[in-house]
Amino acid sequence: MSKEITAGILVIGDEILSGRTKDKNIGYIAECLTTVGINLSEARVVPDDETRIISALNEMRNNYTYVLTTGGIGPTHDDITADCVAKAFGVEISENDEAIKMLLERIPAADLNESRRRMARIPHGAKLVENKVSKAPGFQLGNVFVMAGVPSIMQAMLDVIITRMETGTKLLSCTIKTNIKEGDIAPILRAIQEENHSVTIGSYPFYNDTGFGANVVCRGKDASVIKKVCNEIVARLSSYGKLEIDEEIK
Repeated sequence: MSKEITAGILVIGDEILSGRTKDKNIGYIAECLTTVGINLSEARVVPDDETRIISALNEMRNNYTYVLTTGGIGPTHDDITADCVAKAFGVEISENDEAIKMLLERIPAADLNESRRRMARIPHGAKLVENKVSKAPGFQLGNVFVMAGVPSIMQAMLDVIITRMETGTKLLSCTIKTNIKEGDIAPILRAIQEENHSVTIGSYPFYNDTGFGANVVCRGKDASVIKKVCNEIVARLSSYGKLEIDEEIK
C-alpha cells in the first residue's frame, strides 16, 4: 500500500474574512495537489493575528505532510506571516541577501525602500521559493511552504513548490449524473459506502430547469475498483430515475 501524503492550506488575511477579497487560491491548489497524488485534508482561514497564525501553523504542520500558506508576505505592516513562521519554528528572522538580489531584478535600487525590503525578511534556515511574476520570493521552512496571496504570484510559486514535494498516487474519480433527489438515494449510497472503504462516495444535489437531481462522485486510487462501485450504484439506482455515468475515470 502506498504511503498517504497529506497537505493543509492556511489562508492568512483579514481581507479574506471580511469579504473584501475573494479567495481564488484554495481551489487551484487543491486541483494541483490532487493531480500529483497529495491529499488535501484541510483548508483554514485565519486573521492577521500573530497568536492565531502561530497556533494554526503549529497544529497543521504536525498533522500533515505539508502545509501551504497564502497571504501576508507583502511590504505592509500587517504582512506578518514570515515573522509568525519564524516564531512557530523558534528561529530568528532577518533580511536575506539572496532575496534582496531577487527583488533588485525587478525593483530599481533607488526604489528599494524600507517597506519593500520587508519582502526580503526570511526566517533563518529557510529555502527561498522563486516566482517569475514579481520576483519577491516565498520560502520553505521544514514542511511549510509560504506563498503570496495574489493568485498569479501564488501560482508561479506553486509551480516551484510542486517540484520539491514527495508525490503519491493520483486520486481518480468518476461521476454519475442523476435526476433523482438526494434524499431518495442516500440510504443506498450509505450501504454501498460501508461495503467499499477504499472508494469515497459523495453526493452533490442540484436544481435546474428540469427539476431536482444529484451527481454522485466516486473517488479512489484504483480505477478498476472505482468502476466496480460505479456500476453497482447504477444497478441499484436504475429503477429510481435517469442515470448517466461518465465512462472516463480521471
